[in-house]
Formats: sequence, C-alpha cells, structure tokens
Amino acid sequence: MPAYTYRGRDANLAYVTGTIEAESSAAVVQQLVAKGVVVVDVNATRIVAAKATAPSLWEKLRARSISDDDLILFTRQMYTLQRTAVPILRALAGLQESTGNRSLAEVLADIRYSLDQGRDLSSALARHPKVFSVFYVAMVRVGELSGRMADVFNRLFMHLEFEKDVRGQIREALRYPLFVMIAGAIAMVVLNMFVIPVFANVFAGMNAKLPLVTRILIGFSSWMVRWWPLLAILVVGGWFALRAGLRSPDGRYWWDQRKLGIPIVGDIILKATLARFSRSFALASQSGIPVLEALTVVARTADNAYIARHIDDMRDGIERGESLYRCAVATGVFTPVVLQMIAVGEETGEIDSLLTDIAGMYERETAYAIKGLATKIEPLLLLFMAGLVLVLALGIFMPMWSLGSAAMGRGG
Repeated sequence: MPAYTYRGRDANLAYVTGTIEAESSAAVVQQLVAKGVVVVDVNATRIVAAKATAPSLWEKLRARSISDDDLILFTRQMYTLQRTAVPILRALAGLQESTGNRSLAEVLADIRYSLDQGRDLSSALARHPKVFSVFYVAMVRVGELSGRMADVFNRLFMHLEFEKDVRGQIREALRYPLFVMIAGAIAMVVLNMFVIPVFANVFAGMNAKLPLVTRILIGFSSWMVRWWPLLAILVVGGWFALRAGLRSPDGRYWWDQRKLGIPIVGDIILKATLARFSRSFALASQSGIPVLEALTVVARTADNAYIARHIDDMRDGIERGESLYRCAVATGVFTPVVLQMIAVGEETGEIDSLLTDIAGMYERETAYAIKGLATKIEPLLLLFMAGLVLVLALGIFMPMWSLGSAAMGRGG
C-alpha cells in the first residue's frame, strides 16, 4: 500500500505532520478530515522500515507461528485496553512484553514502529496480511473513523471465536473417518506389497485354476510390486500438482463450486459459508461500513471463491441501482430463508439485525449437522471395510479353502 506524508492544522490550529498508508491521496484526506485535521498538503513518499536484528536459522526453526488462539487473545486484550482508554502505544508495548510468541512480538514491534511513523492502526495491521485478514483491517479502519474501537474489537473477538469453534468441530468430526481411511490405505499397500505375493507363490505351486477375483488381485499386486517406484512418484507428483492447481484462481473456484455438491459434507459447507457471510455482513453494517464496501470486504472473507464471486456480482448489481434482494436472488446461491430475511430487512431498514438472526440460525444448524457428521459417515466406512474384507475373502481365502478341501479329499 502506498504511503503519503501530510501537513495540516488540528482543531487547536496546531501544525501537525505525519505519514499515512492509504489507497490514494483522497483516502488520506478523508481519514484526516475524520480526525478533525485541516489538510494543507499531501505527498507520496517511501517509508523505510525499522531495521530489526535478523534472527538466526535456529531461531527461525524454533519460532512458533501466530495461531488463531494468539490472534483471538490479542483481539480480546485490545478490546479490554481500548475500553479502559489505555493509550495505544502503551497497550501494544505491554502486549509485546507479555507475549510468549516471538513471531507475534515481532509483529507488535513493527506495528508500534508504524504508529510512531504516523500511520493509523489499520494501516499498520495491513502490513501483515498473513496475520490480519482484509476483514479485520477494514473493521479496525471503521473503528478509527467512528471512534468505536472498543466495540469493533469486541465484535471481532466474537467473530474470530465463532470461526475457530466451527473449524474445531469440523476437524473433530472428520478425525475418525480420516483415520480409518488412512489406515485402510496403508493396509491395502501392505497387502499388495507383502501378503498377496506370498499367496501368489503358493497358488503357482499348486497349478490350479484360480477364480477371476483372485487373478485380478494377483495381477494388480504383481503390477504394484514391479512399478511401485513409478507409482510413488506419480502419487507424490499428483499431490503437489493438485495443490498447485487448487491454489490457482480457476482451480480454487472449480473446487469451491464442486465441494458444495458433495453428499453429506456439501450442505454443511454451504450453511457454514452462509453463516459466515451473514455474520460478517451484519457486523460490517452495524459498524457503519457502506453496503458496497461491506460486500467487497465480506467477499474476501467468504472462504469460498465460488460464493465470493457471486457476492462481487451482488455488489456490481447494486452499483447499477438494483436492490440487494434482486441481486441476491440472481446469484442462485442463497437459500429461500436468507432471501426472505434480506427482503424484509430492506423493507424495514433492519438488514443488520435480521442478518444477525440468520447467522445465529445457520450457526446452530451447522453445529448440529457437524455433530451428526460422524454418525452419517460411519455406515459408509463400515461398507468400505466390509467390501475390503469381502474381496480378500473371495480372492484369497476362498481359493485356499477350496484347494485345502481338494487336497484332503485326495489324501483320503
């Protein structure tokens, strides 16, 4: 983000100067006017960051990344400090000294330096996009302009806590199914590489005609034993290629659209995304962000490229003069309940409160669906394991029993 130096007069006609990071010089003037500063001059400049002692390689390896818990704790502490009117620089200094996370301490040090250089808190946070999201920075900017920093940090704290709870519930629900699938994959590799070849040698020595299932299993095992280096390269290469493809804009859009149609899981993803959209949009609206800017920010926090693109389409429609309800209907991604609440909210002027109710409803439905996720997946896992055992029984053990019975008959 470009930086601008400014000169002006404050409310007491005192001469003030400083540096602010903003999208344009007009944005700088807007921020200063909101603070009661009469702008005299604004010029683009280049800011030289403070030089910090470069950490050693060992310190980099030991450094703990900034987790969701660290960000939530920081937000909660900022809310408390802002509510008690503690000066921002003193608050950040205290947080920097008390944190046990070196990475977070470095971020806080850079934020303090940015504030010392005359930047706003939102501009200082925007220098660290891996820690503070676009939505987080936009909310802090609204708090600066409205003078409601404590309220904004409190809302951000509740928002981040909900996001963490949803992710934790999904991980908890998927932990057992993923463990079973990984264990099944390992078992298949072990059987094909070490177990089935032994049975194949036994069957070859008996010169007996084998069932079709057995011949398929032995053929696949022989192919896997012979070509396992190439197979391993293909699996690893395919994994990295898939990750690279999904990180591209087109690949992520394709995957985000397809995963909404996955049985069982797709409905949960849709409800969680709609809950995030409703909560974020209501939070931005309550904080005084204009509708167009709110939709721009919310689209970046949707965590789904497919829905984010449709939210951008809503913004474009509103710019053309269409109503929010018509734009939401045109996207085709919102449920009838959401559309109905948006329509009522536009008519009554209480769109933010109604969206908050929608968010609460979908949050409860998401939590309930996640709790039942393991129950719905377990029968599919049982069918998978039963099918695996059935194939092994028909392909390996049945011929062994048949050959054993024939040998006992000949011996008698």
